[in-house]
Amino acid sequence: MEREEIGKVIHYFGKLQVAALKLSKALKAGDRIAIVGAHTELEQEVLSMQLDRNELSEARAGQEVAIKVNQKVREGDVVYKLIE
Repeated sequence: MEREEIGKVIHYFGKLQVAALKLSKALKAGDRIAIVGAHTELEQEVLSMQLDRNELSEARAGQEVAIKVNQKVREGDVVYKLIE
């Protein structure tokens, strides 16, 4: 599976298990992503995402969105879209 860099983690909310992402490319609900860093290796489907507490089905480059994640991620981790 190919990887295309689409953004970075800018914050992690531990109690909520939510990551704030700064996107450099578009992201849609249903996309499979990987979040990779020095201590992070995570693959999952984007089930939902929010912008200013409003649910989104698609986000554009330049937006900062929040997504629920399955494990701890860290600021600076790179977000990739997985392409089959």
